[in-house]
Amino acid sequence: MYLDHVALATRDAGPPLALLVGELGATVLSGGLAIGYRPMQVHVGDGDSGMKVELLEPWRTEENDFLARFVDRHGQGPHHLTFKVDDLEAMLARVEQAGLTAVGIDLSSPVWMEAFLQPRDAHGTVVQLAESSVPGKSPLDDYAYVETQGARLMEGEGGEQWWPDTPPRASERSYLRRIVMATPDLAATTSFFTDLLEGTERARGQSPDGQDWIDLVWAGGSCIRLEELAGAQGDRPARIDRLEVEGPGQARELDIAGARVVVSPAS
Repeated sequence: MYLDHVALATRDAGPPLALLVGELGATVLSGGLAIGYRPMQVHVGDGDSGMKVELLEPWRTEENDFLARFVDRHGQGPHHLTFKVDDLEAMLARVEQAGLTAVGIDLSSPVWMEAFLQPRDAHGTVVQLAESSVPGKSPLDDYAYVETQGARLMEGEGGEQWWPDTPPRASERSYLRRIVMATPDLAATTSFFTDLLEGTERARGQSPDGQDWIDLVWAGGSCIRLEELAGAQGDRPARIDRLEVEGPGQARELDIAGARVVVSPAS
């Protein structure tokens, strides 16, 4: 199992895609078409490190309006985390044993099978569990493919490139280092991501304002930082708080499809 990507819901993929490629130097990996939405993915990094971001844009909403309703209700922003598994049916048995309920289970196609955990069970975000017929052991495999073969349509989808052409890629790359999740219960959230989703603790510490944090990693270096909401903040709900990027230039914050992206100078 590995953490494949973070997905951001957006009304229009054009502006966030332009920022990801033109300012952060991301590489377009793939895209596809589905009833209710059209996804496309980029890699923020290179063949050795970095992480994937998926943009989800409402499409064919008259047939399925789930994403449009999400954007109308919550605005643009983080939508889900996707974990790739070798055997989805076995994973669903583990979910049940953990006392959790998976929804949206679809095992109909050997090309792509999926199920979802809702935010109340997944500590503040939707978690997608997916089994794919495309071989791979980490998100970096997709980057390696695209560097030699070019961007591809997602497995099981037809059609042509739907996303707008991107500006020239930034001359210097940035690297998505981690997804930061804020939680009022650090111990319980850590247990969920390590026991069920098989994250490995890489580091732990405390922020200058006294918040404890734990970094968890998966194959390919994909990282989630779990950050405790302490004091008055402890009453706030768990959520994906921000994406942390390392790259050239000055420290700054970007709004990419409603997600807070904190860019720090490369060390």
